[in-house]
Amino acid sequence: MHISEGILRPTVLALGWALALPCLAVGLKRLAPESIPRTAMLAAAFFVASLIHVPVGPSSAHLILNGLLGLMLGWAAFPAIIVGLGLQALLFQFGGMTTLGINTCVMALPAALCGLACRPALSSDKPWISAAAAFACGAGAVFGSGLVVGIALVSTGEGFVQAATAVLLMNLPIMAIEGVITAFVVAFLRKVKPEVFQAAAA
Repeated sequence: MHISEGILRPTVLALGWALALPCLAVGLKRLAPESIPRTAMLAAAFFVASLIHVPVGPSSAHLILNGLLGLMLGWAAFPAIIVGLGLQALLFQFGGMTTLGINTCVMALPAALCGLACRPALSSDKPWISAAAAFACGAGAVFGSGLVVGIALVSTGEGFVQAATAVLLMNLPIMAIEGVITAFVVAFLRKVKPEVFQAAAA
């Protein structure tokens, strides 16, 4: 769901950075030293998962795993995601450095918000409640990312309305896939290492 350079208005790009930078500062402040290895591992998973792109107009559709990052990292998803996006822009020309701020907001803001909203349900004694919350977080984060892309495109010009709609529609099956992946990963981690969710930044 990377937005390419040369698409958005400078004002939209500036707003992306204005939102991304304070959220990044919060994420770094809440990133405990003992959480750095886990954050790096999840940043690597995000980097690899989002390398396979299906072009959709000025954007693209791909696996993100941002819901999982949000559940496990909270606001620390921002530094993990901006590092992954920065490396993708430098190494593979996905997105770009001028769009790094807005692309970070696209993927990290829904991740953090969905993670914070869904994480309390993971402590439920009923496995189906935990699984439902994980699915909702995985799917909801992707939907939120598509929504932010749509808002950014429409804010640039009415000519992007169809492209924004296409991005949302193309990501509907990815929402389901990400929801299932997140639910399976959470179910596994709850059995072998449940403390990873308790240690996530609030």
